Amino acid sequence: MINGKKKDSDQKKVNINEHIRAAEVRVISDEGDQLGIMPLAEALKAAREASLDLVEVAPEAEPPVCRVMDFGRYKYQLSKKSAESRKKSSVIEVKEIKFRPKTGEHDYQFKLRNIQKFLAEKNKVKVSMMFRGREIAHADLGQSLLERVLRDMAETAQVEQTPKLEGRSMVMILAPK
Repeated sequence: MINGKKKDSDQKKVNINEHIRAAEVRVISDEGDQLGIMPLAEALKAAREASLDLVEVAPEAEPPVCRVMDFGRYKYQLSKKSAESRKKSSVIEVKEIKFRPKTGEHDYQFKLRNIQKFLAEKNKVKVSMMFRGREIAHADLGQSLLERVLRDMAETAQVEQTPKLEGRSMVMILAPK
């Protein structure tokens, strides 16, 4: 207590310890040993003597299971674990490449290199064939161009979604092998 007020850390400990509403609890020590079933007051007294917190770990059990532990340290370890798992996980983005039925050979090769680059970065690629005006009447040209992309990318990509017509565009999704 400082100037008649409790420190923040003392208030947090009280909140954690006082959330337990059961009359009797099964207590596990900070080393992992079972202390048995005891009244809540006695369990809180054991936790205070060890200058640790009494944390309810299985409230649905009969009687509820409580563990004597340093709650601040426990929360710190959990945050470290979650940060480590976020670091190891990779975010897969979906990149988009747009073609037209009349795309020239140079533009086709340029876009094909971009698809290869995106797949090398472990991203998925959405290959879109855009139709304008009366071009939609020749959807077979777009289909053949998307099949050509698929043949050219056969070693590095696998089809996640086959080409299908959606309104005025034909869409195909490729994923890295």
